[in-house]
Amino acid sequence: MRKLNPDHVAAVQKMVNHCPFFTLLSMDILSLDPCRSLLKIEIKEKHLQPYGMVHGGVYSSMIDAACFWAGYTEVEEPLGLITVEMKLNYLSPASEGIFLAEGSVIKTGKTLCLSEAFVRDQEERLLAHGTATMMVLRSLEIQGQSRLPAKFLH
Repeated sequence: MRKLNPDHVAAVQKMVNHCPFFTLLSMDILSLDPCRSLLKIEIKEKHLQPYGMVHGGVYSSMIDAACFWAGYTEVEEPLGLITVEMKLNYLSPASEGIFLAEGSVIKTGKTLCLSEAFVRDQEERLLAHGTATMMVLRSLEIQGQSRLPAKFLH
């Protein structure tokens, strides 16, 4: 298994954690490891729907992102990924706390990557589970990718 370059991981985390969508949701990548990712959101009022529970879109966004970033650790440079299908189960409502999404790769092929993610709260209560199928593309790259350190150590 190839070894991820820690400098690349740190640069990607910094870039992604400050991108507009992650900032909007107050979502952060905590770690990227081979075939794995860990993301966090501290729930705030902006994450709640009218019934006072966390909106399903928050769970969906966390699962999509955790699946994506786990898959990202697998694909060669300069390949990129784009989600083409998601399956999501909402398992328990919540209205506060810290949510962690753990993503892991199930299988990466030449054209598709299948990952899964679990969203849990700080008491490790399972809130949601999902899978995402992502297409592997040559024509897609992170904005500013050319300035990033190499993804893998040789």
